[in-house]
Amino acid sequence: MTDQSRIRFPQFYITSPQPCPYLEGRYEKKVFTHLLGDEPVSLNNTLTQAGFRRSQNIAYRPACEDCQACISVRVVVNEFRPGRTFRRILARNEDLRGHSRAATATDEQYSLLRRYLDARHADGGMADMTDQDYKAMVEDTTIHTNIVEYRRRASEPGETAPLLAAALTDTLDDGLSMVYSFYDPEETPRSLGTFMVLDHIERARILGLPYVYLGYWVDGSRKMSYKTRFAPLEALMPEGWRRTA
Repeated sequence: MTDQSRIRFPQFYITSPQPCPYLEGRYEKKVFTHLLGDEPVSLNNTLTQAGFRRSQNIAYRPACEDCQACISVRVVVNEFRPGRTFRRILARNEDLRGHSRAATATDEQYSLLRRYLDARHADGGMADMTDQDYKAMVEDTTIHTNIVEYRRRASEPGETAPLLAAALTDTLDDGLSMVYSFYDPEETPRSLGTFMVLDHIERARILGLPYVYLGYWVDGSRKMSYKTRFAPLEALMPEGWRRTA
């Protein structure tokens, strides 16, 4: 195999079985490849549309034996209309402003992430993430990605309000992909996780992008059930992307 063919046709690998983070008593395996070569942006676009997710310079998707519970979903931006509950969440966060920043990790972001993980995911796979791990998650990338930071509107010129939420977001040819988001766990009444999805739908609409990729929906997993609220959704089925409702 020539060097050129390695670039054009990436090599794929499969992980050893690990306990499933979504369904108790099951094990997961993942197929993955490295987002390297001459055209990592194009490769990331193609793989995301094929149901892969990105982590640093790796694209992966589940490859579990006898289980297809993880289903890639994306919001159809131009047809999305926020219902009463979503409108209330938007109103509740009218004082927030989101600013898209270069993918550069900061101490303030990591401090917020630590509070979020300790309060919401203390037993999760990212519970022991260090500041260097976080820096790698944000900055170790060869594709188009940004951090969207959410803060209260400044009341005085030059004022910088505390960071309340953040989302690591990839910009694709056909949409925005929310790689990872986190928020202040003491601001529960704001429903910041939902608000960030709503904000990304609007951002995609302004950019003329048709989709917001939300990752995997898993039937039977409470932590993934929120994604079905952002209808209309498309789900990646064996025959291709299909409307769920």
